[in-house]
Amino acid sequence: MLTQAISYGVVSMCLLLLSSAERRSGFMKWLCNFLKGPKPGEPNRRRPQVTAGEEEDALWHQRPVRPKNDPPRNDNEELDRAIAESLTEDVKPPKEKNHKGDNNDEDLARAIQDSLNMNPYTPYNPYAPSQAQPRGHRVCGSCKHEIGHGHYLSCMGIYWHPQCFRCSSCGHPIRETEFTLLGTDPYHKLCYKELHHPKCDVCLQFIPTNRSGLIEYRAHPFWGQKYCPLHEHDRTPRCCSCEKMEPRNTKYMSLGDGRSLCMECLGSAVMDTGECQPLYHSIRDYYEGMNMKLDQQIPMLLVERQALNEAMEGESRGPHHMPETRGLCLSEEQTVSSILRRPRIGGNRLLDMRTQPQKLTRRCEVTAILVLYGLPRLLTGSILAHELMHGWLRLKGYRNLNAEVEEGICQVMSYLWLESEILPSSSRHAQPSSSYASSSSSSYPPTSSKKGGISHTEKKLGEFFMHQIANDTSTAYGDGFRTAYAAVNKYGLRQTLNHIRLTGGFPV
Repeated sequence: MLTQAISYGVVSMCLLLLSSAERRSGFMKWLCNFLKGPKPGEPNRRRPQVTAGEEEDALWHQRPVRPKNDPPRNDNEELDRAIAESLTEDVKPPKEKNHKGDNNDEDLARAIQDSLNMNPYTPYNPYAPSQAQPRGHRVCGSCKHEIGHGHYLSCMGIYWHPQCFRCSSCGHPIRETEFTLLGTDPYHKLCYKELHHPKCDVCLQFIPTNRSGLIEYRAHPFWGQKYCPLHEHDRTPRCCSCEKMEPRNTKYMSLGDGRSLCMECLGSAVMDTGECQPLYHSIRDYYEGMNMKLDQQIPMLLVERQALNEAMEGESRGPHHMPETRGLCLSEEQTVSSILRRPRIGGNRLLDMRTQPQKLTRRCEVTAILVLYGLPRLLTGSILAHELMHGWLRLKGYRNLNAEVEEGICQVMSYLWLESEILPSSSRHAQPSSSYASSSSSSYPPTSSKKGGISHTEKKLGEFFMHQIANDTSTAYGDGFRTAYAAVNKYGLRQTLNHIRLTGGFPV
């Protein structure tokens, strides 16, 4: 097309160079013939649609229209030949003109010929081969070397050599059409699932998805143990001490009364009354160290679950911690069966349990303290500290306290004893709860009642028992503890106890 071969600027240049009227008229004659269209039998060419009177004016002012397709190469050659002949005939200089005019004509012809060879438009061809990318444009996401020419794989802007496209877990090539991409690391779907899909800590299988396609599981708030929701209802054993569920590949100990104990808790479990006596006396010393000496010798017995439940039914005072009561401060006379000798372990159960009935006679406000057997030392001690506080309150004349006040202050004593066992002395003095020490004229109790300190496993158990106390959801034991603990931190233990004696409640 004409608009492709001759630009607006070149036509203007031609008009400036053609100074004579003959040249302008001859050249314009050829242009008009070209615009009128082909003769019959010649191939048709598109041209701008203008009126006869406006034909010449439209040639100078109408903006060229970009062609959809380049003209064929034969048309370009024909156009070159036609213009060259026209220039030879109409622009030929007369003989009388000097050599300077000849040079001008030659320059004009050369300029027009050069303009015909210029193609300012480059049409887009989607089927043409793409130009090569500059070096360094594609870098393999695995070997980090330049890919260059040849086959490659790409996904989300990341490129790989075919031989580098391997699973980041097993190292084998990925040939499947579906794979998983984590950052820039590709994985087989099964390998990714094995690495990142959560597994149940109980059945050791992948946690299934729910009806919405989401992974749903339960998690212990302290230990972080993840397990399938169905294990809460399929009678999977749970440790009665640390509350961890029993994994399929882990051995638990059956205590014979419906309770199970994990091996970690079994390692420090207190199994009979004689074994518990040193711990009991150390906690009495703890009370005495805080100027809270117990003048009466209160009997302490380690009992089975059934014996504790029977004693609880015969006790008029309450409330009792549900769903499991682990300790009891008796005020009534009863006959209780206590464990006389530590049972031996046979397989995953206890054997040769020997018990002895014991009649408890009331000599003061407190008849005896009963504690469930088979619990770890720190949990047994925290129960003893709680029940001893009940005994102390009754022996000191604290009457008719509501459950939230009495159970709350007893939980504080249990919490403080655990804190003294698992935290170093310097850390305990930095804690807010040490404010009770200012009200005591005695030295601070020893760091731990266990000779040689405690192991890391036992320390974690103690932290869990403290977590249980602090996060109890019941009104009497949970809310009562938090209110009592705040009062002790603010006013000290002695002032808080004095306020309870006078008002029956905690200071605000």
